[in-house]
Amino acid sequence: MGSGSINNPEKKYHLECKVRKDQDITNIIEKMKENGINLKQRENVIYTKEGEEISKFLAFIGATRSVLKFEEIRVERNMNNKVNRLVNCKTANLNKILNASVEQVEAIRKLKQNGKFEKLDEGLKEIAELRLANPDMPLIELGKKLKEPIGKSGVNYRLKKIIKIAEEGNI
Repeated sequence: MGSGSINNPEKKYHLECKVRKDQDITNIIEKMKENGINLKQRENVIYTKEGEEISKFLAFIGATRSVLKFEEIRVERNMNNKVNRLVNCKTANLNKILNASVEQVEAIRKLKQNGKFEKLDEGLKEIAELRLANPDMPLIELGKKLKEPIGKSGVNYRLKKIIKIAEEGNI
């Protein structure tokens, strides 16, 4: 081997080693594969962009402290990525719920303003009143508060029906 480098694992994973002789590349790659390390080849360079492979390579060459530090950074990076994904997912779900609730409340208010609310059947009126009183309550909880409780899909169906009536004006 000639020389090599490993990028800062906090940013990206990349190990690369320059090989002096072309014939050595094949031998090195075969030796690494025998030891469960998968490296790729580009001209006279062997490399990997996989964190797991870099860790195995460091262990193979006896760089124990570097393996421990590298793994510590990988674990922290993975945890940060998981937390970010969960936060993004929760935020997207909350935005979706909030937008749906706003649309539902607007439809109910429109029906009340144009006098069509009283023409709704009792089931639709009951869920509409509950939604107005609890604009941020999840559908499942709204369903439990009804005189005759229904599930999330039943609540969703009724609220969508209210929105449709408000848009079309037909009861």
